[in-house]
Amino acid sequence: MRAIWKGSISFGLVNIPIALYPATRKEELKFRLLRSTDHSPVNYKRVAATDGKEVPWDQIVKGYEYEKGKFVVLNEKDFQRVDLEATQTVDIQDFVDIEEIDPMYFYKPYYLEPQKGGDKAYVLLREALANGKKVGIAKVIIKTRQYLAGVKAMKHALVLELMHFAEELSDAEKLNVPKTLEPGKREMDMAKALVDSMSAKWDPQKYHDDYREALLEVIEEKVEAGGKEIDEKPKKAATATKVIDLVAVLQQSLAQSQSAKKKPAAKSAAAKKSGKQHKKAA
Repeated sequence: MRAIWKGSISFGLVNIPIALYPATRKEELKFRLLRSTDHSPVNYKRVAATDGKEVPWDQIVKGYEYEKGKFVVLNEKDFQRVDLEATQTVDIQDFVDIEEIDPMYFYKPYYLEPQKGGDKAYVLLREALANGKKVGIAKVIIKTRQYLAGVKAMKHALVLELMHFAEELSDAEKLNVPKTLEPGKREMDMAKALVDSMSAKWDPQKYHDDYREALLEVIEEKVEAGGKEIDEKPKKAATATKVIDLVAVLQQSLAQSQSAKKKPAAKSAAAKKSGKQHKKAA
């Protein structure tokens, strides 16, 4: 894994040299556009909107549209004029209780790895965050953009998680959602019972990208078939039903949930019984 950024974490007079590594990876399947007649890959071209001519890289500049159809061009010197004094520093400005921050603000995590001479201070910050259940709120410039970020302790590592600035989040108050509607007691009791019956311990390995896995199976089948079409009836989409009796729907959902939980237990008991019989036969 290659570091995408190197610098330091700074809080007070403490300075910790670190390297930044992606903590997530995209599992999207990549497709190429092809010509249908011979499967020749189709390339994208940089074409000017005014005359349709292809534009070489050395003639491309960055422009900001300040009015519709009017642009101002920015060059490298213009970007350098912006104060980037903290370019290589994760500058922690506050330490905040993690429970106070709405999860909506966080959106992209990176691992922080200590560089030479930074181990002791790294561990000190990690333990202080973990013990105090705090997040370091920092500003950091990556490439040409400044980000708000949270520095968190996660097991043995420190994680830098990019955050949205307050002005980047839309106001939920503008949504047309019910605010004063009170659910009935029976409905509320059934809903709580359903939530309880479906409650489980968090296990991230339990959840998979079903669409990606199914699409990979289709791709493998077509490769084995030499690219020929595979005749298969498309699955019918489930039709939406109108909820007339909410309690009845909740009761049915609760029954299905309880039945689903009993099945694995029954299988486990049957497997144990089979194992005992096998031992007796042996």
